Amino acid sequence: MSSTRGALKGKRIGVVVSDKRSKTRTVAVDFQTLHPKYGKYIRRTGKFHVHDEHNESGAGDRVEIAPCRPLSKTKSWRMLRVVEKAPAAVEVATEAPVEATGVTAEDEETPQTPE
Repeated sequence: MSSTRGALKGKRIGVVVSDKRSKTRTVAVDFQTLHPKYGKYIRRTGKFHVHDEHNESGAGDRVEIAPCRPLSKTKSWRMLRVVEKAPAAVEVATEAPVEATGVTAEDEETPQTPE
């Protein structure tokens, strides 16, 4: 038996593409493989269903995953840690500047009657 408990075989780093389910994330992992005929390296993406016990990760986060025993029909990976959080989304301004639209708030409230 190995005395290094932290070194798990098959660890991968990927990006969370879906966090819509409770305690389950979909993680996309990019890898390169050799084309059998042409010998050129091509890029592939694998999607894994990952168990996230404490719902720590969100969409866009870079996470480290490792294989585990099957937890459900499609889920046999678990999340070890969040490597990097996704950048926070920039809030969109609710009021547009007057010079951008040319219409002020008072103009919108008064009904226009055709003459």
